[in-house]
Amino acid sequence: MKSLIDNARAFRTRVAQQPQEFRDLAAGQSPQALFITCSDSRVIPSLITGARPGELFELRTAGNVVPRYDEARPSAEAATVEYAVRVLGVRDIVVCGHSHCGAVGALVRGDDLSALPAVRGWLDHSVPEPPAAPDLAGAVRRHAVAQLDALRGHPAVRELLADGQLTLHAWYYEIDTGAVSAYRPEPEGEFVPL
Repeated sequence: MKSLIDNARAFRTRVAQQPQEFRDLAAGQSPQALFITCSDSRVIPSLITGARPGELFELRTAGNVVPRYDEARPSAEAATVEYAVRVLGVRDIVVCGHSHCGAVGALVRGDDLSALPAVRGWLDHSVPEPPAAPDLAGAVRRHAVAQLDALRGHPAVRELLADGQLTLHAWYYEIDTGAVSAYRPEPEGEFVPL
């Protein structure tokens, strides 16, 4: 924790070296994309994309899960998606799965999550069917694509998709190699290198 505190203390000095950039950020944001990914500490959207502050609006959840929209049960995830597309005007949403994903791995293996009731409840509620694939990488990829279907059920997303004002993307990030691939539905629904 000490290194994190030391860096937080030194951050003000770095901001002082770029005052205009941070004044601009204080005036508002206009991110290029909503980037939905796992809470995993090894997955860092700005590192993967090279995004500068203000360029990505991020949503991080265990297993990069996008829960189905339910007007009767508002969620932080639905609020983030709605705000991104309706207020910030984001026109691209990326759902990024990753190698070595603990949440998807637990689903695929059928792990006993009784000692983690919140995690078990989150996954049971949000992922009704574990993604079937011969390997974890394939399961994570299928899971990322399934989250696009969940996004399509959000009213704000559905409306903008119908108007051709929004594009959805599924990515897969390999922690050990840094490789990123993107889902291409045509011709065979496969992930190809970016």
